[in-house]
Amino acid sequence: MENTPNEQQINQQFNQQFGNSPMGQIPVPNSAAVLVLGIISIALCWCYGVVALTCGIIALVLSGKAIALYKANPNAYTLSSYNNLKAGRVCAIIGLCLSALMVVYMIVVFAFLGAAFSAMPWESFR
Repeated sequence: MENTPNEQQINQQFNQQFGNSPMGQIPVPNSAAVLVLGIISIALCWCYGVVALTCGIIALVLSGKAIALYKANPNAYTLSSYNNLKAGRVCAIIGLCLSALMVVYMIVVFAFLGAAFSAMPWESFR
């Protein structure tokens, strides 16, 4: 049973739409996830820093594995997904730095408040 011209057009459009390029390249695994986690780590670094630290660390681990895969066989993967991977890695590093600064800031604030409240004369509040 042969494909009719209509089925061939549908198959061709499907292959173009969903990334089956003529050279057989595929996206780098987890490139989109790394980009999303990197952006989330920047966006949430002001929320006490803990969520952003987690997202940034996960993004860096995933990007390390994906970069190793890309370097082992760069012709098998698309360049655009590799660029997304690099951008996600940069975002994760920036998010990690900002969230680490936020965690240090929160520690300093709680230490200052603890010292201030411990030095207060509590007998005058009764």
